[in-house]
This record gives sequence, C-alpha cells and structure tokens, in this order.
Amino acid sequence: MLSATNLNEHVLTVLGRSTHINHLKQLQAFLITLGHSRTQFLVFKLIRFCTLDLANLDYARRIFDHLRSPNIYLWTAMVTAYAARPDHAPEAFALYRGMVRRGLPRPNHFIYPHVLKSCPELSESLGTKLVHTQVLKSGFGGYPVVQTALVDAYARSSCDLGTARQLFDEMSQKSVVSWTAMISGYTRIGQIENALLLFDNMPERDVPSWNALIAGCTQNGLFSEAMSILRRMINFSVETQYKENRPNQVTIVCALSACGHTGMLQLGKGIHGYVYRIGLGLDSFVSNSLVDMYGKCGSLKEARRIFETTTKRSLTSWNSMINCLALHGQTENAVWVYEEMMQSGDDVIPDEVTFIGLLNACTHGGLVERGRAYFNMMTRNYGIEPRIEHYGCLIDLLGRAGRFDEALQVVREMKMQPDEVVWGSLLNGCKIHGRTDLAEFALEKLIELDPSNGGYGAMLANLYVELGKWDEVRRVRKMLKEQDAYKTPGCSWVEVNSQLHQFYSVDLSHPQTVDIHNVLESLFSVGSKYKIRGTVKSSCLEIEHSFNWIVFLSLLSDTALDKQM
Repeated sequence: MLSATNLNEHVLTVLGRSTHINHLKQLQAFLITLGHSRTQFLVFKLIRFCTLDLANLDYARRIFDHLRSPNIYLWTAMVTAYAARPDHAPEAFALYRGMVRRGLPRPNHFIYPHVLKSCPELSESLGTKLVHTQVLKSGFGGYPVVQTALVDAYARSSCDLGTARQLFDEMSQKSVVSWTAMISGYTRIGQIENALLLFDNMPERDVPSWNALIAGCTQNGLFSEAMSILRRMINFSVETQYKENRPNQVTIVCALSACGHTGMLQLGKGIHGYVYRIGLGLDSFVSNSLVDMYGKCGSLKEARRIFETTTKRSLTSWNSMINCLALHGQTENAVWVYEEMMQSGDDVIPDEVTFIGLLNACTHGGLVERGRAYFNMMTRNYGIEPRIEHYGCLIDLLGRAGRFDEALQVVREMKMQPDEVVWGSLLNGCKIHGRTDLAEFALEKLIELDPSNGGYGAMLANLYVELGKWDEVRRVRKMLKEQDAYKTPGCSWVEVNSQLHQFYSVDLSHPQTVDIHNVLESLFSVGSKYKIRGTVKSSCLEIEHSFNWIVFLSLLSDTALDKQM
C-alpha cells in the first residue's frame, strides 16, 4: 500500500507522462481501486490536468459533479477553467451562483477574480454588480487582488467606467495590474487622453501596461501616437537597461498593425529589423502581422517571402496573404493562394475572413461570376452566414459591373439592415456608370443613416458635375448649406525618416506649411510658363498629387531615422 506522500508523488509522475484522456482514465481507475477516487487533494490534480493540459472541460466537470462536497479549491479550479474561455463565461457564473446558493463552501478571495473575469461577458454589468455585492457581504472588499478584479470588470463594461475609476481611486494599494486595467478601460471607449494622463502618473510600468496604451491608440486610429509611445518604450528599456520592459510579441503586432494602416513601410522595416536585433522569436502572430504590414504597404514580394518561410501556416496566415493580394488588385494570385491553401493538406478550412478577401479580389478583377460562385460556396459548402461585409463586397462587385438589378436584389434579400458600406458601394457603382437615378436613391438611404454627413451630398454633387448637370449641382449644394451638413475633411499622409506627417484639407498647422506653399507656388509658376493646361477634374487631381510630392520634398530634411528603430 502506498503512503499518502508516495501516492501523491506517483499521481504527479503519471500525470507528467500523460498526453491523452485515456491515460487520465487509467489513473482514475487506479485511484478507485485504492479507495481514493474522492480524495479531494488528488481529484484537484486530476481536474487541473484535465482543464489545463487536455483542455477537456466536459470531462473535468464530470469528475467534479461526482464529488459530494467539493472544497473551495475544487470550486475555484472549475470556475477558473470556465472563466479562461470567453465562450464558457455563462458556465463560470452559473457554477459560482450554485456554490453561493448551497451555502458551503463559502467563497474566498481567490475565487472572486475568476468569477469577475466572466462577468463582462454577460449582459452589461449586471453580473459584476451582483458579485460586487457578494464581495462586500463576505468581507473581502479590502483585498487588493479583489479590488483590482473589480476595477477590471467594471472597466471592461463601457457603461460603468465611472464606477471603475471610483474604485480605483479608493484603492490604498494600487498594483501595476490595477493601473493597466484602468488604462485599458479608457482606451476601450476612446478616451485616449485620460489613458495617457493615467499612464504618465504610473509609479512603475511593465510590458502589459505599455501594450495596453499602444494597442488602444492603434484600435482608435491614433497610429502616430502609437508609434510615439513605442519609441518611448524602447528608449526607456535602453536607458534603464531593463530588458523586462522591452517590447514583446504583442507590442510588435500592435506596432505593425499601425504601420500597415498608415502605409509606413520604412518604419515597418525598422520594426522588423528590431525584432531580429533583440532576438524576439518570429512566432505565428508576428509572422502574420509582418505579412499583413508588408502587404498593406504594397511590398507584396516581401510579404510573400515571409509567408513562404512560415513553417506552420495557420488560417490567419493564408487569410493575410489572400487579403493583401486582393487589396492590390492581384486577383489571380489571390485566387491561386486560396487554391494552394485548399490543397495544402493542413486541415485548414476557410472562414468568413477568407471569403471577404476572395470577394474583394473578384471585385478588383471584375470577376462577377466567380465572385457570386464564392458567395454561394461560402453559404452552401461551409455553412457560413453572410455578414454585412460579404454583402458589401458582393454589391460592390455587381455595381462596378453595372448589374444594378442583381445588386438591388441582393439588398432586398439581406437578413440585416443595409449599412453605409452597402449603400456606399451601390453609390460608387452608380458613379462609374452614370446612374444618377439610383445614385439619388442610394444617397437618400445614406442620409437616412447619417443625416448630418455632408459628404454624401458632396458625392452626388460631384456626380452631377461630371455629367454636366449644373442645375442639379446648385440644388444639392443649396440643400447642404440649408442643412448645415458637415463633410469629413480629406486626409493625406506621408512617411519621411520613419515619421508620419498628416495633412487635412485647409490645414495650416504643420510647422513647414510656409515652405510647402512656396514650393507649390513655384510649381504653379512653372506650369504657367510652359502653358500646362487640363480639365478642372484633372487639374485638381494634379494639384493633389503634386501636393503629396511637395510634402515629401519639403520634409526630406527632417530628423534622421530613429537609431533604435
């Protein structure tokens, strides 16, 4: 007979060698023969192995349900396993509620953080408030780990950020996790200024806190700010020689996303080189982000090279390559990559993102029938319910081809209300083919969705300009003036020495505005001297194009490339 100590060591040894559910069942059978099938200390190890190593929550729950009176550690193990998976959040909360209703065992401060983690996944903040009440009743409201969990739970519910801040301010011992939770809450609802202010007041920072701010800026479209914070992070790690504060894979993925959205190819290359210099491994997430960044920046050759060197290609890898090729109009190559994926033998099944890329590729290539075939394949062969993005791609494809009857039929058959992208796609097709009747119809729908957006009226006015219908132009412009509608200003940007310079319409805030205008005047003088002429439309396009080149030329003397990047 094995002693308790030897039995514990034997169980740990067997679990360390186990890789399959059958191995666990054999160990269970062995414990049953010894009369230890309900020894809670050993059952705890079985449940932890089942949830962490085998990821088999169903079998772990079966083991748990066969216990007469599980102790608090077993309850915590099961709640933790459920809470770790967002799709199992309801089970985590239901299990905790069942424990509370039984009366025994009583919750401790270890179980509350895991229960609170699952609460924001439920309806609004109702779950968080219920658990908060239980925390106060049980006397654990002053425990820092519970306070931090409450701040995080409220911060992840956008309607309760004020409560999260109140709890945060009342904390006597704020950890870096508490600060990061509050910063993430601000970035989640777009309050970047508050997040920055809080970040600057942090007594100490770790990599997750830097990542929270960089990711928040990226998700809110503040790409220049994201890059600025990344430089601060790198400089801080260099100056303090504190390697634990160096960027990790999450940081790099967020930074590459910002580069891809803004087309900052040189900075993206610098980040790629930095990854190699600090010895940061190219895991699948970083590799996919590099493919996406190079693809969006137009460096398809480099994107393809990284894609080819990826040893184990996930669905995300294939989707990144397909979407990059589709974005740049390489329809046949995008389709070829899709066919290669289907023949790769990696058990990769296309998802909704795959078909968005394929539909975009067909749109750029004018492949109407193939696009419709992919749309039908998505629903019939793979059971994927079309999202609004798929309908938008299909309507764009049909509109560009001038097949408006089919496009309108698709709109009528949609299972959700058309959004601005759908009507905007139809309007774009109308502009291409001069269908002012449908353009007016699409515009009316767009105005219904966003009455204060003058951009839609401006699009219709421009359409009438191209058709020479000046009376209609005056009518639309009068309507816009009467409604006091706004138009989102156009924005252009250029990357010089790894710095992003943004310019908006009628924007004079750039420090080199005077120099830029001087060069512009010089170009006008050259054009006048050589009697360069053109239509109103082409002249506007030339000026716009020249302006970008002027920006580029006028900024060549800017600061050198950041040595750390």
